[in-house]
Amino acid sequence: MPSAYRKSKLFRRSRVLRGSLSLWRTRAVFWFGAIAIGVVSVIFAKLADLAQKAFTSIGSSSEFAFLLPLLITPLGFMLSAYLAAKVFPNSQGSGIPQAIAARHLQENEDRQRLLSLKIAVGKIMLTILGLFCGASIGREGPTVQVGGAIMLAVARFGGMAQARGLILAGSAAGIAAAFNTPLAGIVFAIEEMSRSYQSRANGIVLTAVILSGMAALALAGSYNYFGEASATPTDIRDWGLILICGVGGGALGACFSGFALHFGQRLRRWVHPQPLTRTVAVAGLCGLLVAVIGVGSGSATFGTGYEQARGAIEGHALPMLFFIEKLAASFLSMLSGIPGGIFAPSLAVGAGFGSTVGSLLGTSIALAAILGMAGYFSGVVQAPMTAFVIILEMTGDHQAVIPIMAVSMIGYLTSRILSHEPLYHGLSRVFIASAIRARRSEQRIQAPA
Repeated sequence: MPSAYRKSKLFRRSRVLRGSLSLWRTRAVFWFGAIAIGVVSVIFAKLADLAQKAFTSIGSSSEFAFLLPLLITPLGFMLSAYLAAKVFPNSQGSGIPQAIAARHLQENEDRQRLLSLKIAVGKIMLTILGLFCGASIGREGPTVQVGGAIMLAVARFGGMAQARGLILAGSAAGIAAAFNTPLAGIVFAIEEMSRSYQSRANGIVLTAVILSGMAALALAGSYNYFGEASATPTDIRDWGLILICGVGGGALGACFSGFALHFGQRLRRWVHPQPLTRTVAVAGLCGLLVAVIGVGSGSATFGTGYEQARGAIEGHALPMLFFIEKLAASFLSMLSGIPGGIFAPSLAVGAGFGSTVGSLLGTSIALAAILGMAGYFSGVVQAPMTAFVIILEMTGDHQAVIPIMAVSMIGYLTSRILSHEPLYHGLSRVFIASAIRARRSEQRIQAPA
């Protein structure tokens, strides 16, 4: 009996040890994935900046070089659209709708169609191509899809079952590392990606954000995306900005998202008979219009709009019509279907709108730009908490906390009145339907005659 007891005890200890080793292996794989997101995000950011600088240098290389975008931009759009359709399907657009759609799908094969390492590589390459040819896009939305794809690959390799929670964690880590805004990454995951609070998933999200953020800090250092701002309301006109930027920014954001959903649906119907040919043709036309707007604005609307937004936050007034030109360039870039996000361009549009309002009212340009960003961004994504936190972290303007919160909420309410469907969730349904159709088509082909 004593001998049998000792053997059973050793067997139990062996099982516990094997289980413990398996658990730590799973954790190590997860940690590796989170760190990888941070590293990839920093590399992506560096390459995106180089691409945008290269395009700017081409446009200023000679006396008539400013006209080169009329050739480079439409050709670049057409090449990007072709590669997205033929080589990297489901890499089109922002990337956030794909991540949302993947969380709603039940089958791993369906998720793989939207979030895979191949798509992640294509997303990075084609977003960089878009910035190289002057598209009004950003890298932050694509980083969400890349983060989700990395975490989904980690889930398969590590034998983890919580695919939906891991996609959420990867998406949050992507936003946090892209903007160096850890709180915004967490709030974005809760408010925009999941639309609910799930304590178990949020623990995974928090860990992923911390690890990816530490990796990004190690490579890029600590910084505020738009530097340090200290604008604060001082008189009645400054307080009036809250209402104007909230209502006006929210209305502009609702128009952008509403028209994007409406015209996107019409375009999908039009290209359906000849998907590749017509998709490339639409991209080329959109690219030409983006180039015309860019040349007419003195190249101000090309790229992310980071420099213009930062200038406004520092108190330098932007041209009065910049926000309209940038909004049009961003809308056309999105409508073209090429890979690229709308986060950074939306912040530039909002800063431009705020700058114009501030110039007309004679108020602080810096404060007006920050509040314009909050109102417009909240109107586009209809996520007021994300808008408030991300702008607060990017500008470091803690003196205007209450005004930024108020404008974000007013912008959200205005947008909800005018456009009932959130942009990213409306777009996600397209990818959900496409993934389901692809699976059913495969099932019909594999079914015995």
